Amino acid sequence: MEETVKFKKTARNELWSSIKKDWQLYALVLVPVIYLIIFKYGPMFGNIIAFRRFVPGGSIIGEEWVGFQYFQMFLNDPTFYKVFANTFILAFLLLVITFPAPIIFALLLNELKNQLFKRFVQTASYLPHFFSVVVVAGMVFEVLALNGPVNSLLASWGFEKISFMQLPEWFRTIFVGVDLWQTLGWGAILYLAALTGINEELYEAARIDGANRWKQTIHITLPGILPTIVVLLILNIGNFLQIGFEKVLLLYNPLTYETADVIATYVYRVGLQSGSFSYGTAIGLFESIIGLILVLGANYLSKRITDNSLW
Repeated sequence: MEETVKFKKTARNELWSSIKKDWQLYALVLVPVIYLIIFKYGPMFGNIIAFRRFVPGGSIIGEEWVGFQYFQMFLNDPTFYKVFANTFILAFLLLVITFPAPIIFALLLNELKNQLFKRFVQTASYLPHFFSVVVVAGMVFEVLALNGPVNSLLASWGFEKISFMQLPEWFRTIFVGVDLWQTLGWGAILYLAALTGINEELYEAARIDGANRWKQTIHITLPGILPTIVVLLILNIGNFLQIGFEKVLLLYNPLTYETADVIATYVYRVGLQSGSFSYGTAIGLFESIIGLILVLGANYLSKRITDNSLW
């Protein structure tokens, strides 16, 4: 017992001495920690109303326990399965298209020898990331309008004009295309940074052995950035169902609900617009649990297959 007390006292003294020595670093960490506590961990307490009947103006934690009533409600709601399917399809398209695209883009940039042209392409590809979602949505509506440049071009070629933003079959193509345009350059930054960490002597040895650029990419470049790819893939899978709510909300309309309505927008409508806060919270909690299961499963499989993982 005495040794335990001494150990705790020593550890406490070491902690305080470390804080006094590097207080500037701890001060920098303090701001994001406070942000996470207030805006990320604090709101988790509100998930309790998924199991309680919440009445606006009443208790903040709900009026009475209802158990899994709200979970049973959305599991028996055909609309929920429709929005869940839409969410899954959009998330899958984003994963198979917008996740590997920055990797390919970074590899292509890495092959450019003209540094001036390379910097120009990088800068041009980064810019869309800094555009507001509202601005991007406005640009999409203008470009794809009936009298916009795309339809004007189609008309000049003899084709009929298409109401892109009113047709549900076009929404997924538009959404994935816009997301790819916005994230391509920004997503390539981490891969370009990982590429700089690959030892150049490996490429020299491969060239001596007669390996062309394609074989060097397959056997040196890709294995060199594999840990970065795995980490980002796990993070993307963890956010698999949490696709861009703001972008969907700004681009969709009642005519495109068939393919555009996702879990996040459904929660927004039933939770905030209709005032069913407990029902919306239950759906959101269900979505978060699925995301947790996906990231744990992806991390486990990655560790077993590639020996790379987040933890």
